Amino acid sequence: MDPHLLVIGLGFSGGAIAREAAARGWRVTTTARDPRQVAAPPGVEVEDFAHAGTVLREVTHLVVTAPPGEAGDPLLAAHGGALRAGPLRWVGYPSTTGVYGDRGGGWVDEQTEPAPAQPRSIRRREAERQWEALAGSMAVDLFRCAGIYGPGRSALDDLRAGRARRVVKPGHAFGRIHRDDIALAVMAAAEAAARPGLQVLHLADDEPAESAVVVEGAARMLGMEPPPELPFEVARTGMSAMALSFWGENRRIANARTKAALGIAWRYPSWREGLAAILAEGG
Repeated sequence: MDPHLLVIGLGFSGGAIAREAAARGWRVTTTARDPRQVAAPPGVEVEDFAHAGTVLREVTHLVVTAPPGEAGDPLLAAHGGALRAGPLRWVGYPSTTGVYGDRGGGWVDEQTEPAPAQPRSIRRREAERQWEALAGSMAVDLFRCAGIYGPGRSALDDLRAGRARRVVKPGHAFGRIHRDDIALAVMAAAEAAARPGLQVLHLADDEPAESAVVVEGAARMLGMEPPPELPFEVARTGMSAMALSFWGENRRIANARTKAALGIAWRYPSWREGLAAILAEGG
């Protein structure tokens, strides 16, 4: 069969993956809860998520960007039977590096055992296991993503909107990945997929960096004064539970095995190149 990619979810990352696949000449279908409310990239079909079971009868490749709920992965819950009965030969599941939990600033690589602590990361790990169970009959790639940014969702936007804060917590580095590098890696994996099996891939750029450093660098790019330094112990009093959960874990994400396995180099190997490209594109 000619390759046919189904992308579950047409959000920030899903849309970029669909665009990348269509640009490479793939037939691409995506899903939405209400197709009338979304604008699909050129050359991409949109189907109602409720009808995904029908589409799964003919797709060869699948990417699931929809987050898990309390009942696990939503696609498997709604259309698992159709998925298993179809011609599918590759699944790409974008997950999160949060499944590694706190490592005290240490490095984790693709062979590190997960140890999730946050509820959302525990749900992600449970969803990963659901997909891992299919690796005996198809290729399954788990893409563990660092913090995702891109046009409209970056430190540049936060600075322009006046909501950026330069929170200082020495030694606490975050991993990041540009939206378009997610698309690059996912499609490289899809095109390389062959025999059944499981592969863990790290979608994180080459330079984990402290949040304050990125905010300061973004301000320089915009010709703005950076926000004043704000010690973490002061900033934490006004943080949401979600923000505190991110700051409560510290790890650095290695990616050498991933880049070697896929034969790629990042388009944006650090936040500097990523932000510069967003700015050059008018973002």
